[in-house]
Amino acid sequence: MSTAPFEFATAGRLLVGPGRAAELPAVVRGLGTRALVCTGAHPDRHHELIARLAVPYAVFPVTGEPTVDLARAGVAAAREHRADVVVAIGGGSVLDLGKAVAMLLANGGDPLDYLEVVGQGHPIAKPSVPCVAVPTTAGTGSEVTANAVLASPAHGLKASLRAPGMIPRVALVDPLLTIDCPPAVTAASGLDALTQCLEPLVSIRANPVTDALAREGLRRAGSGLRRAYADGTDVDARTDMAVCALLGGMALANAKLGAVHGFAGVIGGVLDVPHGLACAALLVPVIEANVAALRARQPHHPALTRYAESAALLTGNAQASTADGIAWLRETLSLLQVPALGAYGLRAEHADDIVAKTAKASSTQGNPVVLEAAELHAILAHATR
Repeated sequence: MSTAPFEFATAGRLLVGPGRAAELPAVVRGLGTRALVCTGAHPDRHHELIARLAVPYAVFPVTGEPTVDLARAGVAAAREHRADVVVAIGGGSVLDLGKAVAMLLANGGDPLDYLEVVGQGHPIAKPSVPCVAVPTTAGTGSEVTANAVLASPAHGLKASLRAPGMIPRVALVDPLLTIDCPPAVTAASGLDALTQCLEPLVSIRANPVTDALAREGLRRAGSGLRRAYADGTDVDARTDMAVCALLGGMALANAKLGAVHGFAGVIGGVLDVPHGLACAALLVPVIEANVAALRARQPHHPALTRYAESAALLTGNAQASTADGIAWLRETLSLLQVPALGAYGLRAEHADDIVAKTAKASSTQGNPVVLEAAELHAILAHATR
């Protein structure tokens, strides 16, 4: 079987496993002399970890999803402190904000100079200043991706800053930092991680390296997601999901995603819905639409085999069919109490605009089949109710 040319990029160093957070001070000391530490809305949650840093630091709380204005404020804080290294400790929003600040410190200018879609989209010429990403949720995989998503309320959209030089210098993944995540956050982040393994596996840009990562990520999601939700202190389950998120981030950064994330990015700019829960609500309708479209238009497409393979990995049953995988996903969504998008205010009048933007979204371009407008409308309708 021939292999098309491909490339692969990830963080320069990965530190993974329970207890690795203790190594953060030495990591930061080796990269810079003054740090900006981006954290969530409650920095005290990580006070002991931050206080151990061996360089002067300033703390910058990220109180919600990162926006263009918040990125500007983060850069201003970093310059005031004369920071030459950025440490991001938190969920995907915190990691994305930290990556955006690190890029802007190196390249100068305004976020809108570089943002896709809503900005000028200028190339990002210089690598970011050193950035250390420390995820405290197991979901986005942002610790190893080459982009940062920022919301632009003025445009009603989320868009990405994107360049290979934005991948963090070090990703420090300690599952113990996710132990106190509440069940709702575990569900949203875990379902995002699962989706970010599944979509690269069936993507038109899949390659042998991303395939291996996505398969192992799906296996770990099947093993760990329900257990981590049921008992947040289950370290083995938390480790499974932390590794799943890491592998998904590496896979998506190099093989693209699909229509689930195409929809979720657009919907996130319209409604206040957690990204992972948007992905979760869309996952089954997108799989069903993709499978039906492939069977009708491209019955020998390899993605059909890969959907069945994903079912086997998630269920642990080597004989599982695609239908079995969909049933497992439906049961998981029920167990994790995932609501439909209608619960967040999605209405029929939103559909035309969302479908039009989803069809053009960057993530959608990795989908294994080009979905027609009617198929996209049907997906959205199913995810809403």
